[in-house]
Amino acid sequence: MTMPLRPQNQPYSGTYIIAQTRQNKEEFVRLADQDCAITRLMGGVLAEQNNPETLRNVLDIACGPGVWAIEMAQKYPHMSLVGIDANISIIEYARAQAAAYQINDRVKFYAMDALRVLEFPDSSFDLVNLRFVLSFLRTWDWTKLLQQVQRLLRPGGIIRLTDEEVIHQSNSPIAMQFCEMLQNALFRSGHLFAQESTGLTAYLAPLLTQHGYEQIETKSYNLHFRGGTPEGEAYAQGAGYTMKMLRPFLQKWSDMGNDFNLMYQQIAEESRQPDFKATWNLHTVWGTKPLQLEPPTTDRSGF
Repeated sequence: MTMPLRPQNQPYSGTYIIAQTRQNKEEFVRLADQDCAITRLMGGVLAEQNNPETLRNVLDIACGPGVWAIEMAQKYPHMSLVGIDANISIIEYARAQAAAYQINDRVKFYAMDALRVLEFPDSSFDLVNLRFVLSFLRTWDWTKLLQQVQRLLRPGGIIRLTDEEVIHQSNSPIAMQFCEMLQNALFRSGHLFAQESTGLTAYLAPLLTQHGYEQIETKSYNLHFRGGTPEGEAYAQGAGYTMKMLRPFLQKWSDMGNDFNLMYQQIAEESRQPDFKATWNLHTVWGTKPLQLEPPTTDRSGF
């Protein structure tokens, strides 16, 4: 198991768009259930990878409650995994879950801010996973993080990025309006490269190319949710919580106006109607660290 070079006590950089609250176990359980459902709808923890048996040491950046890493350890007993997150409380929860599943000998969790130095030895990992980093990574942070990941990967190792289109297509006009508001705020705050739904996802493959990764591939997922189904109810709960926690971010970066509470109530009602439909589009992009690394290109046009 790869261990950090020294204990992690750096201050949190504080760019997460969700309001930081004193989260409790119930909230971590909700997040874990949501993470589990997303992985299932995507077809599994590594649905697009052809040879997972070749991967031994894996790092999950911004691991949250640790669900992805724990599922990886359960499915692939030959793997050792490390998860990092800036939230010490959620890391403690993830550690407890790994111990409960009796896999804490192969899965370790550390409080570590991905926007600061990742204190692991060079060439430590066969795969580095980053999922939903739109929530804290800004456009100017990508170069440093991708360079750090390249240092941590062994030659031939895989970087794997999964993120979302901002606009969730649905038959709720008010939900679509909220997504557009969020999109504008994300662009103004520097989380998107362009003021459009694919303002991050369309740039993932070019970013990997720019930073010297090879054999870049992509896979898209269309996750469908309907009212009156367990997936639809989970989607409604998650959307409601996220919307409330985004309020400070939206107040700072968007023209939210004074009708937020009304918007929230309408979305909560419409998302639980039997005829409600929503589609959440995700994209996974992955590439490999070259066996012999060339200096990254200095062409930064478009970024």
